[in-house]
Amino acid sequence: MFFQRLKTPGLGHNSYVLGCGDGLAVVIDPRRDVDDYLRLARENDLSIAYVLETHRQEDFEFGSRTLAQATGAQIVGGAHALFGEMDVKLEGDEELKVGTTRIVALATPGHTPESMSYAVYVKDSGDKCWGVFTGDTLFVGDTGRTDLPDPEKTGENAGILYDAIHRKIAPLGDHTLLFPAHGAGSACGGNISERDDSTLGIEKATNPVFSKSRRDFVAHKLAVKMARPPYFRHLEKVNLLPGRPLKSPCGAQVLQPSEFQRRMKEGLVFDTRSPEAFAAAHIPGAYNIWLNGLPAFGGWIANENTRIFLVADGLKAMELAVVSLARIGIDTVEGILANGIEGWRDQGLPLESLGTTNAAETANWMQQGLVHVLDVRDDYEWDEKHIPDAVHCFVGYLEDKLPLLPKDSEIVVHCNVGHRSGVAASILKRNGFTHIHNMLGGITAWEKLGLPLEKSAEAKKED
Repeated sequence: MFFQRLKTPGLGHNSYVLGCGDGLAVVIDPRRDVDDYLRLARENDLSIAYVLETHRQEDFEFGSRTLAQATGAQIVGGAHALFGEMDVKLEGDEELKVGTTRIVALATPGHTPESMSYAVYVKDSGDKCWGVFTGDTLFVGDTGRTDLPDPEKTGENAGILYDAIHRKIAPLGDHTLLFPAHGAGSACGGNISERDDSTLGIEKATNPVFSKSRRDFVAHKLAVKMARPPYFRHLEKVNLLPGRPLKSPCGAQVLQPSEFQRRMKEGLVFDTRSPEAFAAAHIPGAYNIWLNGLPAFGGWIANENTRIFLVADGLKAMELAVVSLARIGIDTVEGILANGIEGWRDQGLPLESLGTTNAAETANWMQQGLVHVLDVRDDYEWDEKHIPDAVHCFVGYLEDKLPLLPKDSEIVVHCNVGHRSGVAASILKRNGFTHIHNMLGGITAWEKLGLPLEKSAEAKKED
C-alpha cells in the first residue's frame, strides 16, 4: 500500500496520494502545481484514477483539473453546489470503489456547508476503517474555523460542525488514522498542533470538540478570533472553475537593475530575503515578505491584479517565490531583479535600511521610556500573552490601521521571532515612520530571558 503526505510550505496545507490496489491511486486536495503528484505516481507505477476534494478551499488554488487532464482521472466531490464542476458527485454515505479500496463519503458540514470527509477501508482491514481524510472539519488538536461562510453564524456553524464530527467521524473507531487538509500555520484553524500524525482515539482525549460539551464548544468557537486574508474571496470563485494551469516559474522576466527600477513603479516590490538582510539594505519602498511567508502574507498586501516585482536570493528562491504566489491565485509577477540586491547595489542605485534590536535592549529602552512597542501577532497570540504596555495590531491589518504614534518616535516592532515584524517594519517605513526597530527573536526570546509578560489564565496554567 502506497501512502504519501505532501506539505505545502507557508500554507500549512496537506495533500495526499493514496495507492488503492491494482495499480490505482487517488489524490486528495491537490495544490495548483501538480508535478509532485505526477512524479510520485510514475516512481511507484501508479495510475491516478480519482482526485478527491473535501470542500471548496479558500486558502490555496486547486490543481484538480490540471491533474485530471494530465492523467485522465475523474474529480470527485460532494453533491453540494459549492463544489463547482465535478465529474463524480457523491451523496453522504455513498461509496466509491477504487482498486481493492472502499472510500465512503461522509457529509461533515460546519466549516463550510459543503464539507465532506472520506473514510477509507483498505483490503486487509475488513470492516475496520483504516483512515479518514477530514479536510478542514477535524484537525490535529483543533477543528476548522466556523466563521467563513457567515461571521454572524459562527456559533450556529460550530454546532453543526460538532454534530457532524460526533455523528459521522467519531463512530469510525479510535484506531482510525486522521488525515486533515491542514497542519500548523494554516489560516483555517486557530490552534492546530505542530504534530502531523494522530488517530481518532488521540483526538478524543485531547481535541476540544471531544473534551467539551456542545454548548461549551460553541462558546469556544465564538471566542476564537481569526483574521480572514482578503485573497480568500478570490479563491472562493477560482476554485469553482475547472482549474487554471500553472504558468512556468521560469516565465517571469529577469530585469536588469535599471529596468527593474523603471518598471517597479507599475506595482509593488516584494523583497523575499530574511528580515535581518532586509534591515541592512533594501530598495526604498519595498515590502519585506520572507520567502516561506509569501503564501500566507503576499495575499494580504497584493491581489490577483497587482503587478509584483521580486527580489530573491538565487534561482531556486526566485522560482519558489513565483510558485508560492501562484498557489494563492496571484499570477502577476512582472519581473525579478537580476543578481538580487547585490546587482542593485553594484549599480549605485538607492538603498535604505532600518534598525534591529533584541529583547534585552528593548526592555532597557522601555524602562527608560524611550520606545513604543508594537506587537503585530494575531489576536489569539496577543490574548495568550503579551508585553505590558505594548500596542497591538495584527500585521495583516497594519497598512489600513496604522498605529496612532508619532511618525518620528522610536518604535520597536515584534512578533514571535521576527518574520512578521519584518513585514510590519517595511509597512511602517513605506508609510513615513522614520525610527523603526525590528526586535529579532521576538516574544520567544523575551520569554526565554524571563522578561515581564501579561498572560491569560490558560497560559498561566501551562506554566
